[in-house]
Amino acid sequence: MKIAIVTGASSGLGKEFVKQIEHLYKELDEIWVIARRRERLEELKSCMFTNVRILEGNLCEQNIYQELKVLLKEKDPDIRMLVNAAGFGKIGEVKKLSAEDQLDMIELNCKALTHMTKICIPYMTRGSRIVNVASAAAFCPQPSFSVYAATKSYVLSFSRSLRTELCDEEIFVTAVCPGPVETEFFEIAGQKEKNQMKAAVMARPEAVVKQALLDAREGKELSVYGTAMKGAEAATKLLPHSVILKAMKKFW
Repeated sequence: MKIAIVTGASSGLGKEFVKQIEHLYKELDEIWVIARRRERLEELKSCMFTNVRILEGNLCEQNIYQELKVLLKEKDPDIRMLVNAAGFGKIGEVKKLSAEDQLDMIELNCKALTHMTKICIPYMTRGSRIVNVASAAAFCPQPSFSVYAATKSYVLSFSRSLRTELCDEEIFVTAVCPGPVETEFFEIAGQKEKNQMKAAVMARPEAVVKQALLDAREGKELSVYGTAMKGAEAATKLLPHSVILKAMKKFW
């Protein structure tokens, strides 16, 4: 049985990955979707042609991983694609954000992604893909977005090194690094309406995911959608971070 697994599938980029994967990978028997909001997963399932298996659970708790392990052992599938799309961010200075919010970001964006990847790799074969949703925030530290940017830097670094570890097995890892995307993300993160710079470069999730899947199919290390974000990536390579941080501070 050939499957894809998508975390964070109830909304945003995760949901869009599920919708587009079945059109790009027509040989899939099932898509396994993981998120907390079952009603949204059921709604998504009703719109799909490919069979969708729902795993309802919180990736910050252990139950979902145990359920997944049991199911993988029972079905012994060939995981053609793993999309780690679950994650969230909170805008605000470290001294002002709650400790709970900051630790939860680390738990979901870093620890959960690593745990999911570790569980799934043994069921991957030649040509399988791992797609990790990072962010353009991974390219450089960001004041008032410190913890989120740091977690996404982890995702980018982890993806690059894992890609090298798996290259002999021809399992390809792609880190997706979009800028602001028109999803529920900023309803949780806050301050969307106050940051005109982010609003000006806001991308549609359909376009970001389409580019990511094409880049993953081509085995690319990085998927960056849009001229503005590609320019931002180049700038972080050319300019010292201290210069970029001073410029960023003026926009917050």
